[in-house]
Amino acid sequence: MTYTTTVGPDDGTGRSPKDTAAIAELHAVFAAQRAAVRRSSAPKADQRRRSLMALADVITGHRQQIRDALSADFAVHPEGFADLVEVLGVAGRAVFAAEHLEEWMAPEPRPAGPGLLGTAQADMVYQPKGVIGLISPWNFPFDLSLGPLADMLAAGNRVIIKPSEYTPACSALLREMVAEVFDPEQVAVVTGGLDLAQEFPTLPWDHLLYTGNPEVGRLVARAAAENLVPTTLELGGKCPAIVHTDSVTADTVAQIVGTKLVKSGQMCITVDYCLVPRRDTARFVELVKAHMRERVPGFVSSPDCTGIITERHLQRLIDLVEEAKARGVEVVQVDGSGPDMATRRMPLTLVVDPPADLALMREEIFGPILPIKSYDGVEDAVSYVNHGERPLGLYVFAQNGDVAERILATTSSGGACVNTCAVQGAVPALGFGGIGHSGHGRHHGVDGFREFSNPRGIVRRGQDDLIEVMFPPYGAVLDGVVSSVLGAAEAEGAR
Repeated sequence: MTYTTTVGPDDGTGRSPKDTAAIAELHAVFAAQRAAVRRSSAPKADQRRRSLMALADVITGHRQQIRDALSADFAVHPEGFADLVEVLGVAGRAVFAAEHLEEWMAPEPRPAGPGLLGTAQADMVYQPKGVIGLISPWNFPFDLSLGPLADMLAAGNRVIIKPSEYTPACSALLREMVAEVFDPEQVAVVTGGLDLAQEFPTLPWDHLLYTGNPEVGRLVARAAAENLVPTTLELGGKCPAIVHTDSVTADTVAQIVGTKLVKSGQMCITVDYCLVPRRDTARFVELVKAHMRERVPGFVSSPDCTGIITERHLQRLIDLVEEAKARGVEVVQVDGSGPDMATRRMPLTLVVDPPADLALMREEIFGPILPIKSYDGVEDAVSYVNHGERPLGLYVFAQNGDVAERILATTSSGGACVNTCAVQGAVPALGFGGIGHSGHGRHHGVDGFREFSNPRGIVRRGQDDLIEVMFPPYGAVLDGVVSSVLGAAEAEGAR
């Protein structure tokens, strides 16, 4: 079954025929999925398991096409990393969900209160929400589309995915792959430009997931609020690495720099900036230089260096560095002589002790630029982090376990790691998401299953209850129940 609409050259809205057709398709598929929800009961565990395994099979079966699409959109994209994250990461999440469906779907017994309800049974039952909208970003076009889809399918939902217009090759392949294994009344992909992106969150979804930046996240949340649609927002932010003086080492630098080089910094949970003890800042910079020289020489010209997604995005990064130079801030270009405009690859660039009003300290960088801020004491580093928006990820490097735990206890973030970075986003069983400015809600594992489920409290009446004391007329029986409860509470308080 397919949903297509033919339009003329001018529909009176100012939209292009392509966008008009895309919006018409979105509404048609949405209506079909809503109708399917109304006429169908929640899918059983075996149906959900089949859908999850079909997802795992289609992603692994298109491994080479995924590599090719990523290279087309990014100019250069490492094939091994594509396999690891965009293929195996998605397949792993789908298989993990399939293996745990029975326990996730099982009703959770809750105490009913025998004093009032006798032998009544109370359960929390997780049922599908219905039709979910999924707006995915360009930086991980398969992982951040089909990964959350695994959670949504595990919860028994129907889903429409709107991928990014910045990755046309990946979006076209995503649409092809989904159509290959799913009826559009279960899962569909709609592609288009800005008009479609603006229309998408205005529909009366049963839930909406958006992954992207906080500015667009506000617009999505505002549009969804018109229909009281619950949202999950994954918004990124300036994720810091706090390096304790006992951890200014080659291993720490390998973790931080290695993470920063992944996707050339185009990752929401990468290290955005480092906080390093002032007396160790120069040594930290030298360790970074040594790491690049010894571990990844010539990285910017290698096939492991991902291209920046567009020329506009690359120019923004260049401008961030130029602003720092113009302000007299120390800038250390670690690898290569400058950006390769043809392949949109940019060398790792350190910016040492930038002032807080620079754009690279106010905005999420999303590129291979690493600011290094000096601090005089751990409390100063914690205070600096806490005076900003709460980040999606926070990374603590400390051999002293007490120091690490103290930093974790006095900061707040969506997720965190100790002596490594970004791994919290790669654990299928660990809920992933932000807090405050970096988003809200969780996906991955049982947390994702519950995020996209309606937790329905159900009471089944038993025997020997006192339910009727809640009904008028009120009198001696109710007074006796209240006195009994208050007396028990007073006796407990006196112990």
